Amino acid sequence: MKTIKQTQTRIVKIMIIFDLFAIGISFLALKAPMPFIMGLIFGSAISLLNFIELANTLTRAVAMPPEKAQTFTVVKYFIRYIVTAVVLYVSIVAPYINVLGTILGLIIIKIIILVTNLLGDKNYFRNIFRRKEDESSGQ
Repeated sequence: MKTIKQTQTRIVKIMIIFDLFAIGISFLALKAPMPFIMGLIFGSAISLLNFIELANTLTRAVAMPPEKAQTFTVVKYFIRYIVTAVVLYVSIVAPYINVLGTILGLIIIKIIILVTNLLGDKNYFRNIFRRKEDESSGQ
């Protein structure tokens, strides 16, 4: 359980750093940065809540019988997608929230997870650059 919390904390810290970086860039690049910033914060907050809810769902589902776990995870899955749809709808309708900022906030956590796991694994790059001739044939 402690490693799950550590992973969540690490991802949240990286996401906050990215959001601060994106907010700084938006102040420099946009004439009216506030709608973009509001969208980014809105999307990031919902994305983090979905991420934490996913961890809680999986932690609880592991202790359940398989049939009940499947139903439980599917229901939670659809709830997370409905929440995401509502967030996108609100972002489209509200004039003070930028849709692109919201979408960036929603998807950035997925990119952070992929990048941290790929770039954090040294064997991943060793396997990419290893030549087939260097491997033993096993015969």
